[in-house]
Amino acid sequence: MKPTFSRPLTACACAVAILAASGCATVDQDPADPFEGFNRAMFAVNEGLDKVAIKPVAQGYDAVTPLPVKVAVGNFFGNIWDSWTAINNLLQGKGADGLSDIGRVLINSTVGIGGIFDVAGEMGLVKHTEDFGQTLGTWGVPNGPYFYWPIIGPRTTRDTFGWLLDTYYDPVWRVDNVALRNSLVALRYTDIRAGYLPADKVVEEAAFDKYSYIRDAYLQNRRSLIFDGVDSPPPPLSPDH
Repeated sequence: MKPTFSRPLTACACAVAILAASGCATVDQDPADPFEGFNRAMFAVNEGLDKVAIKPVAQGYDAVTPLPVKVAVGNFFGNIWDSWTAINNLLQGKGADGLSDIGRVLINSTVGIGGIFDVAGEMGLVKHTEDFGQTLGTWGVPNGPYFYWPIIGPRTTRDTFGWLLDTYYDPVWRVDNVALRNSLVALRYTDIRAGYLPADKVVEEAAFDKYSYIRDAYLQNRRSLIFDGVDSPPPPLSPDH
């Protein structure tokens, strides 16, 4: 099965990255965020889309969907991602975690009925979450400038390219039936957005500057994921290092 979106998506994202990176950096800003003007504009666009379209759908889904169904949906898509997590753990040299992830996929895809039940978790196989951006970070690839992209949200330059490969691999995007593929994508991201609803109020109340709050939280979280929570010197933020 070949994903019909991959080449145009890759070309578009790379073109946007090149155009944005060719702009002039503003002064007196966080060195991790040299294109803050562009990023704040895109942040405003995403906030508008979320307010008028995405969040209301997520709120409706959260209100009408029973908790067991939401758990099953999350487990199903999480099981799909576990296979990519396994590959990334192996690429990062974490063989035991990679084998554990493979075991999770095999158990949950069979005994767990396509992944809707996390039987492997009940058996003690811990769930990991790895992506190719984390793999690149483990290999020593620096963050590069921070970007806030339309639709997909915050990414470092490294994580932007990692996201492209993540998306290309993603079995959901590789479904040939367009209607089914679009329905699965919509369900997954609605479920993800619904999961963030409890955090919305916290962010609104805690953040004097919501953009900066989300940027700093994203960068801190990505560093923690790359180093598996172990205290380590931060990777270079400048593309010149």
